[in-house]
Amino acid sequence: MTVTITDEPEVLSLARQLGFHPNDRLLIVNCDDVGSSHSANVAALRAMTYGVATSASVMVPCPWAAEAAYMFEGLPVGVHLTLTSEHTGYRWRSLTGAASLHEASGFLPFTTALAVSQQDADDVRAECLAQIETALAWGIDVTHIDTHMDVLHASESLFTIYLDLAQYFRLPIRLPLRAAFSARDLAAARGILSVDQLIYTWPRPTRDVMFEMVPTMACGVTELFAHPVLDGEELRGYDRQHADIRVHDAATLLDPSVAALLDEHGVLRISYRELRSIQRFRST
Repeated sequence: MTVTITDEPEVLSLARQLGFHPNDRLLIVNCDDVGSSHSANVAALRAMTYGVATSASVMVPCPWAAEAAYMFEGLPVGVHLTLTSEHTGYRWRSLTGAASLHEASGFLPFTTALAVSQQDADDVRAECLAQIETALAWGIDVTHIDTHMDVLHASESLFTIYLDLAQYFRLPIRLPLRAAFSARDLAAARGILSVDQLIYTWPRPTRDVMFEMVPTMACGVTELFAHPVLDGEELRGYDRQHADIRVHDAATLLDPSVAALLDEHGVLRISYRELRSIQRFRST
């Protein structure tokens, strides 16, 4: 599914700001859920080093996030702001320890709905701030922020916290695929950048979606985000429901035919670092 975030004049404007022709088609390929496991770290790093991926997002509260900080040194990595912990036998807690962010078990909630139903807004703000500041303290060159399981897209009040953080750190964001409020207008009013289109593949096979969507991809800046993880006991131990999707994503991002597809259709790959440069130039 492709979701258009903005209209044609703004698509051209963003391309021009980045130094490209308005008819160029620019693609960010982002690896979500870095830090969730060693296997996710390795798959994403391989995808960025040898494949078509250009960007990643790290889940700072997860046990393997610190490893990601040194594995991805110098690469464009954003913070995947994390307020849920969705796996049955593999859980994580917040950095700040606020009671409103946790279930009775002491872990972050399983679902977005549970998280939103019990969160205190001040606790959410403090936790997300701590996650970004921790990533920076680890030496990650934070290029953008997005949100795990769409928690910060769930309401306008949560989205306002998201925008506040983006504005404070002068970072671009990923807008929601859909929302009950005008997310694009709210971000634009604050001068916060995002891509013009999103290609959302889950749970369809990413390779199939790319071969379907890339030939007719719109001009401007598009993001496709995937969830690559190496196959093996670690992945199969913590994600028994969606492991095959993650394994497929890892293979797709390394597939030479996918790189050839992008080249054939003149799709130029960039990262969120380029958007951050424009964001910070506009903020000076």
